[in-house]
Amino acid sequence: MNELPPPPPDARPVLPTREGRLALRSPLAEAAQQRRVRGRLLLATIGFAVLFGAVGLRLAEKTIVNPESSRIAQAPRLPRAEPPVSRAEITDRNGEVLAVTVRGLALYARPNLIENPREVAERLHPILPHLDRERLVERLSGPRVFAYIDRFITPRQMEQINALGIVGLDFETAERRTYPKGRDAAHVLGLVDVDNQGLFGAERWFDERLRTSREPLRLSLDIRVQRELREALAWAIERFNGIGGAAIVMDVHTAEVLGMVSLPDFSGANPAASPPENRFHRAVEGVYEPGSTFKLLTAAMALELGTVQLHSGFDASRPIRIGGHEINDFRGKNRWLALPEIIAYSSNLGTAHMAMTVGPTRQREFLARFGIARHQRLPIELPEAAAVLLPGARDWREINTMTIGFGHGVSVTPLHVVNSIATLANGGIFRTPTILAQPEGSEREGTRVISERTSEQMRRLMRIAVTEGSGRAADAPGYFVGGKTGTALKTSERGRGYSENRRISAFVGAFPMNAPRYAIYVMVDEPKPRADTGGFATAGVVAAPAARRVVERVAPILGLVPETERIAQIQQTIALPLQPPRPRAAPPGTPAPRGAAPQPAAQPAPPPGLGPRAPAPVDLPASPIRRTDAAPSGLALALAPAESGRDAR
Repeated sequence: MNELPPPPPDARPVLPTREGRLALRSPLAEAAQQRRVRGRLLLATIGFAVLFGAVGLRLAEKTIVNPESSRIAQAPRLPRAEPPVSRAEITDRNGEVLAVTVRGLALYARPNLIENPREVAERLHPILPHLDRERLVERLSGPRVFAYIDRFITPRQMEQINALGIVGLDFETAERRTYPKGRDAAHVLGLVDVDNQGLFGAERWFDERLRTSREPLRLSLDIRVQRELREALAWAIERFNGIGGAAIVMDVHTAEVLGMVSLPDFSGANPAASPPENRFHRAVEGVYEPGSTFKLLTAAMALELGTVQLHSGFDASRPIRIGGHEINDFRGKNRWLALPEIIAYSSNLGTAHMAMTVGPTRQREFLARFGIARHQRLPIELPEAAAVLLPGARDWREINTMTIGFGHGVSVTPLHVVNSIATLANGGIFRTPTILAQPEGSEREGTRVISERTSEQMRRLMRIAVTEGSGRAADAPGYFVGGKTGTALKTSERGRGYSENRRISAFVGAFPMNAPRYAIYVMVDEPKPRADTGGFATAGVVAAPAARRVVERVAPILGLVPETERIAQIQQTIALPLQPPRPRAAPPGTPAPRGAAPQPAAQPAPPPGLGPRAPAPVDLPASPIRRTDAAPSGLALALAPAESGRDAR
């Protein structure tokens, strides 16, 4: 096969033809091809230039001409998630935090790694001065591998301890329960132990609820009311040099406790700074003879059971002598007294006779309607609430009926007293007290224990005890306070007999009497007489002024404005004469209204000394009722020998 000769140097590239033969490319065709390639490159360059130019213009507009915050910056920043604390908050009814758990650090040691415990203790003590030095040495010593030094320290303390460079000390995450309001509501809130377990108060009652739910526990307390209540009670205690006291404000329609104070108290932030006895909760844990405040229940009982009417009266001209004891009146009128006078003048004699018209059995049953029964406690959400001390059915004789009628021979908590008065004032519906906030506008279920008519009559009687009786100092102008004072002697320190110089002075009532909203109780334990009170330390000069102080400060907080411009008009609607006229007898043959209780025939008012006589004297043992702040082992029949003295009121 013949080989082709090589092309000459100036030959053009050859191209294959359709017939498979080779052809040379002409210079003109090559030039045209190059022009087409350059055109395409130019077109691509112009396109990319336009594209990048558009992007550049857009960026310039967004960053220089018309800048906007980025979408990332506009997105809400979520808080850093932290594990929930082990115990929920406690708040007052308005959302104010009363108890909260905070996170911190705990300092612990590995004693087996510490060579010189005493030297380490000396270096730690300036940073943790609240720790006992010798106890600190003890914790740092021994072969143990773990020992807590301080269960809660601040970040600054941690930095200072770290700077010491001590081998064998370390930190761990810890929690502490703190009480931002200090001493306010200390007894109601209670405390927790080092492991955040409830010890007493709401912390203990709601312990499981607080540990299992993260929702705040909303109490019925109003911290503003609580603070004013505490200040007024502290003022009265200091003024009369008392050893303590209790005060309560309650909503009469829901039985919510808006304020509850017991003094002396303690600070939840530093409970160790107060003696342990300061944890005693006088408002629910202490049981005391209620004294004359109980006369309101006796009057309500007699009116409800129909044994007396407002115009009824009894002989209070002579003392009742039984078994070497004497029931008498303090500054008695020594005459026949109508029912309003018995309450206003706080007559023990009239009340004793009135109680006898009912008798022991019905008296015991009536008091039980109000939660006042032997060994019965009010079901409030506080585990330390104490039970009533009353004689048993077999020991409840006629003499007990008389003395219990005016508040002796029975021991109850202040909560029993104020809840009973709230029931008398609210229309006659008994509700169990609560420290839990109720939904706004809701109406709690209750049990009717007296009629509306009896409740209306009792409001008038409570008002007259303030306007005409020993409770005058409790009258806050424009608020139409009604209530009753009560002074009761305490037992002697030996437990036998009553002490002439140790007493309970209390006031209980409600306001405003024309449309009751709130009940109030103020008590001072062992007040001392003052020269400017005539040497008296009875409830009228001790507790009543403090009650007025509470009303005047608390009522505006609760939205009540004093009706100072309509005092006479409103007073007329709730007024009651001291000696109400007897209703005229209906003509013979006139049928009684349907559903009306049979009324006793009207009797002419007896002259002084000719009213119903006292029951026949009964010989009784001379031992008085044992009544102390702690539950006694037994309860004996009693008459207070000082009832003829100044403490009868």
